[in-house]
Amino acid sequence: MTLRRQVQFWLVSLVVLCLFLYVFSGVLLPFVAGMAVAYLLDPVCDRLEKLGMARMWATLTILFGFILILVLFFILLLPLLGNQLALFLERFPDLVRKLQDLLSQYFPADLASVAGIKPEDLQSSMSDLIGQGASFVGKLAQSLWSGGQALLSILSLFVITPVVAFYLLLDWDRMVARIDSWLPRDHLEEIRGLAREMDEAVAGFVRGQVSVCVILGSFYAISLALVGLNFGLLIGMAAGLVSFIPFVGAGLGLILSVGVALVQFWPEWPWIIAVAAVFGVGQFLEGNILQPKLVGDSTGLHPVTLMFALFAFGYLFGFVGMLVAVPAAAMIGVLARFALRQYLASPVYRGTRPAAAGTDEHVSE
Repeated sequence: MTLRRQVQFWLVSLVVLCLFLYVFSGVLLPFVAGMAVAYLLDPVCDRLEKLGMARMWATLTILFGFILILVLFFILLLPLLGNQLALFLERFPDLVRKLQDLLSQYFPADLASVAGIKPEDLQSSMSDLIGQGASFVGKLAQSLWSGGQALLSILSLFVITPVVAFYLLLDWDRMVARIDSWLPRDHLEEIRGLAREMDEAVAGFVRGQVSVCVILGSFYAISLALVGLNFGLLIGMAAGLVSFIPFVGAGLGLILSVGVALVQFWPEWPWIIAVAAVFGVGQFLEGNILQPKLVGDSTGLHPVTLMFALFAFGYLFGFVGMLVAVPAAAMIGVLARFALRQYLASPVYRGTRPAAAGTDEHVSE
């Protein structure tokens, strides 16, 4: 097969995959979630196999343990988080009003005159910003709800996902071997090498970043609760879960928690500083300990690339697109680096013209 035929084949395959995701995005959520769970737990299953446990029993043990953790989360934490969320939404207008009054009362008049900012303008801008944020959250919630409810209810999601994860986890090694047998023999080692790079990139982000998000969410939630911040558990968990987007999770958590702390603790500055210090410590732990140890540089994804992938895939394929955005971006990054290496080693980059004689003599001298 010529290079042109190969390029045409893979372009057609990519178009078919994109069309498939676009057409069936409404029903893919439990299957994509099940695939993600299987991929996340496969190394644990392989380790249990090495210890002498059969694949079936290892799969059942891991899956039941995973489901048990989820059930405990929904029984113990979800009601508490739900109550805090309902109370936060109920008190949100009052919190905004008190924060605006506080800023208007203590906003320096001389600084306002120098900067040309009036407290009324600040209040108006803040109201507009909060309104836009509330609108964005509402649209996002509606998108998540409609995406998950297109043909399957939330209940079916929790029923189908464990079943899909069980069968994929049980047959994972056989599926990998079968796909490997379909690879073109002439480029077998190159494709295997690219597949290993993709696996390292995706695993480094998915498995590592999930651990980082869980650890940060637990740290933020417990620390803010110990400080005594209202809705601290909710804000901390939300900030940790959004930490897979660089600086966004910590930034949103810091803004929300400091805003609530100003209304709750003012004028007791030590408590407000303590709330801000929680996120400072969290960022130190994430940047110096968690990210290097659990994620590392295996993904090769720039933060801007990551954010663009989340927005682009979410816009094209909805919530399912956001789930596959990071793995897809990591794979595309591996392919892009491979194409760049091929280009740098090709005559297109190095050129085919022989060096001038004068240049060679000059170099030899």
